[in-house]
Formats: sequence, structure tokens, C-alpha cells
Amino acid sequence: MSETTDLIRDMAEKLFGDGCEKSILAAAETGAFPAALWKEIADAGLAGALLPESAGGSDLAIEDALAALRISASHAAPVPLAETMLAGWLAGSALAVPEGPLTIAPAAKGSSLSLRKSGAGWRLEGVAKRTPFARNAAAILVLAKTDGANMLARVDPKACTIAEGRNLAMEPRDDVTFACDLGSGDVAPAGNNINAETLRAFGAAMRANQIAGALSRTLDITLQYANERVQFGKPIAKFQAIQHNLAMLAAHSAAANAAADMAAEAAANGMSLLPIAAAKARCGEAASIGAGIAHQTHGAIGFTREHMLHYLTKRLWSWRDEFGKESDWSLIIGRAAAKAGPKKLWSDIVTA
Repeated sequence: MSETTDLIRDMAEKLFGDGCEKSILAAAETGAFPAALWKEIADAGLAGALLPESAGGSDLAIEDALAALRISASHAAPVPLAETMLAGWLAGSALAVPEGPLTIAPAAKGSSLSLRKSGAGWRLEGVAKRTPFARNAAAILVLAKTDGANMLARVDPKACTIAEGRNLAMEPRDDVTFACDLGSGDVAPAGNNINAETLRAFGAAMRANQIAGALSRTLDITLQYANERVQFGKPIAKFQAIQHNLAMLAAHSAAANAAADMAAEAAANGMSLLPIAAAKARCGEAASIGAGIAHQTHGAIGFTREHMLHYLTKRLWSWRDEFGKESDWSLIIGRAAAKAGPKKLWSDIVTA
């Protein structure tokens, strides 16, 4: 671990620890965007973490950016930090992006986008389903194909029709209808390593890191509660059944964090698909089982608005299905194994 990584983690822990009070989380669930928190994120350079310095960004290493993202998720930060990072990575030096939160399209299945030349400019049409935080974004970075080439478009959300929606965590997931005329400066060729597959893979690596962060905090909260809650004269953490469940939760949290580390490394090394697929599938499993154990341990109190737990678990349940759910990524792994054949199965497992 480098000194830079330590500094970024310390900075992120303080920023999100101070800025994600339960009152902020509760207000975000009613639709209030935490502008003050976002300003602190931008001032700290995290919003432009993956933008090159030539474009006004911080140009962090991918592993360092994802480390900060993981910490933001451990505090249930109700902001589009992952999406803004992803948009910055997409834009690179090809397109300038405005200040403020950003998002990307497509981000979910069922989206259909068409980008074509129109006079001296471009015409973008179609619908992007469940676009994160579209209503709050200063710009939407769109990836679309034109004559077989991957192109990027920068779109002002005010030029689109937005049908507001939410995920289980009450984070904005909006359907965006594009019928936009764009100038020549709003569209540029995508980078060499950017296509629909790598966009989805990087999104999955980001969600894996967010799951790992949220699950780590879920474990901490659950351990604290189990040691404080007294039943029949002793803390419930002393009961064998509870101990067994806590051990399972700790194991899933450890596995999720290891998988998220693997996804971050794979993203930094050419967006290697299979490690990211394995990481997202494993983190999705950990999210499902871990969140259930946490609520079983807490009982009804974990669902109350005053408690922190549900802000984390609702995100776990939401993020496990975004940028591909477990079955989607498991299918990719299975197809790759079948294509490689039985002679390569063991070597692929141990070298992945």
C-alpha cells in the first residue's frame, strides 16, 4: 500500500464520516440532493478522480479512486460518486465535462441509443433505462455506436425528457429519453479501450467496491449491536447461534473485500473481464446473505428510520443487481470456462 493510498483513505474517511450524518441520508431519500457534501467531494478532488490533469482532474490511479469509493459506500454516501468517476474515465481528454455531478448512459439493460451525423452536428435518439442520478447531473456521458465505431456524447439533461425513478435504496434511477441535436464539439471518438463491454465491466468493478465498503460497515454495526444487546442476562453475542451468524457475516465481508480488491486490480490492468465477473458475482452473493444476517441479528430495530443499518442494506440489495447481477456474470464465467475446455479449467482457476 502506497503513502498516497493511505492519504486518500484517511481523507475519504474524514470527509464521508463527517458529511454523511443520518439526517443527510434521510433527506436524500426524500429527493434532496446533498449539495454541501458534493461540494466537499469536488473540493477534495474526488469528483475528478479519474479525469486526467490536462482536463482539470486529479488523475488518480484506479485502485486509489476505488479505495475512496469503497469508503464513501461504507458511509452510505447518497451521491453519484461512482457515476461521476465513470463519466470522467469515459470523457478522458476527448470531451470536456462541466463541474458538478455526472452520470453515464447506458447503465442498464433495456436501453436503446442511436447516434448519427446530422448536418454539421449529431443527432442522439433513444431511451436510457434506469440512469443513475440523471435528474441531478450536470451532464450525461453517452456511449453509442456510429457506423461500427464507439463514440462519446456529452448531453445536457435539460435537453432530455426524464421520467424519475428510484432503486430500493431510494437513489435516483431515471429513464432518460434522448431526442437531442448535438454540436460537433459534443461528440468525440471513444478511447481505444472503451466499448460497451468495458463500460459495463468498470461499472461492475465500482459496484463491487461499493458493496465491499457497505458490507464492512454493516459488519461493524452488527458486531457492536450484538455485544450491547442484552437478553436473558447476557449479550446476545454470547449465544452460539448468534456467534455462528456473525462468523458467516464476517466471512462474507472478508470475501467481498478480497473480491473488490481483485476487481480494482483488474480494472487498472486493462479492464480484465473474468476477474471482474468473479468479483461482482461474489460480492452480489455476499450482499444478499450478509444483509439478511445483519437484519436477523438486529431484529425490527434495523429497519427503523432512526437506525443506520437499513441505509446500508438497501444499497447492498440494490447494488448487487446493477451493472449485471450474479447470474449475468456467472454466465460469462461459465461460457469462458466451457470455451477454454477441461484442460485449462484448473490453470484458469488458480491464475485468475
